[in-house]
Amino acid sequence: MEESEESEELSEVEEEHHDKPGEKPLSRSKTKKTFIKKRRAKKSTTCTQCGKSLSTKQSLEYHMRIHTGEKPFTCDQCGKSFTHKQTLKGHMRIHTGEKPFICDQCEKSFSNKQHLRVHMKVHTGEKPYICDQCEKSFMRKDGLESHMRIHSGEKPHTCDQCGKSFKHKHTLREHMRIHTGATLLYACDQCGKSFTHKKSLNVHVNIHKGVRPFTCDQCGKTFNGDLALKKHLSIHTKEKPHSCSLCGKRFSLLEYLHKHQKTHTGVREYMCFECEKIFSTANNLKLHQRIHTGEKPYKCSHCDNRFSCLTNLKGHERIHTGEKPYKCSHCEKRFSRSSSLKAHERIHTGEKPYKCSHCDKRFSVSTEVKIHERIHTGEKPYRCSHCDKRFTQLEHLKRHERIHTGEKPHTCDQCRKSFSIKSHLKKHMKIHTVEKLDLLDPRRTRSDGRKQEKKNRRQKCKNASHVNQG
Repeated sequence: MEESEESEELSEVEEEHHDKPGEKPLSRSKTKKTFIKKRRAKKSTTCTQCGKSLSTKQSLEYHMRIHTGEKPFTCDQCGKSFTHKQTLKGHMRIHTGEKPFICDQCEKSFSNKQHLRVHMKVHTGEKPYICDQCEKSFMRKDGLESHMRIHSGEKPHTCDQCGKSFKHKHTLREHMRIHTGATLLYACDQCGKSFTHKKSLNVHVNIHKGVRPFTCDQCGKTFNGDLALKKHLSIHTKEKPHSCSLCGKRFSLLEYLHKHQKTHTGVREYMCFECEKIFSTANNLKLHQRIHTGEKPYKCSHCDNRFSCLTNLKGHERIHTGEKPYKCSHCEKRFSRSSSLKAHERIHTGEKPYKCSHCDKRFSVSTEVKIHERIHTGEKPYRCSHCDKRFTQLEHLKRHERIHTGEKPHTCDQCRKSFSIKSHLKKHMKIHTVEKLDLLDPRRTRSDGRKQEKKNRRQKCKNASHVNQG
């Protein structure tokens, strides 16, 4: 087999050096020498491990380091090693802060020439890499490759410590820090909070600066990070590409689908050591623990109210601003919270997706089923800090504690009278409504006066008849 291939290649060389007019013909021995020389050159630039052909011996040398794992160029600042000297040079710019590659459109500078090339596509709007599944386009090839894993479900990066798999290499790197106990690299000089990525630190620093550089072109809302803007844009596009294979429910973001899927599998990995309650995500556990610690890190910029959860703060601040960004697709009603809109829209659709696990009763809101199930379990998780009385709902606890504190947070804007319960304020407001109607229509007052006179006469008659009977 090899001999026949060799004779074929030899004849090709002979053909290449076929006698041309006015040229001296090559002898058979010279032709063979040329052939052997070419064959050796080809062999010398072909990888013996994977059969890949390289253009030069140096390229082959670099390529072989992939197989051997050799990284001869080491950074003297952090000890990180590289296969190429050029890659080390590029890495050193992280330590020196040098950014020699400047965009001629906006003067933004980069440490790497490739990063500048990618950035230039922002100005040109070029997105040459298109997904053949959903036609979404990307500026970079690796962006498309990463996106394709949403469709395929592929997770090629596996942790050699616990076997957990990830779609992205950088996510695996972050995960590995759990096993290695590696310290977080980037620390905020304002509050000391640490981050694994410089980009995450930059987004965090914007909170301290009060800068929100990312603006939604649909509604003008601003954000301190590009990921937050991407999440927000799904409200406008109403695009929900991620579907649950068990119930068909659709989600705008893959992380929302993953959270949802845990409701089917019943996977709950995170346990509170105070009350032994178990949660499906680390973030849910973190939020829950604030019930025990009393921590409320989010303060309203308009009043002194504080909140344990950022979404609750945002919802509250809309009371002050009057902003209601969520509009019902069935009627003109608007809401300050997306959860309120979802609950409202179920009035139109009649949907009740939440079923009690103890009886057949169904609910349109998840919190309602949780509260209802406490009738069956007898659970009363909210305890009064003054008298040990327990409640099934947080709202009931708050209302009760006002008996002890004397707090009356609900104030009438007409006469400044205060109430501990909102419903009492609503009842009180009717007094002012009647007063306004009387001022607008004096005949109403006279009519009401006549009605009262008739009522009094009837009562007198009744009293007189009782006396006569006696």
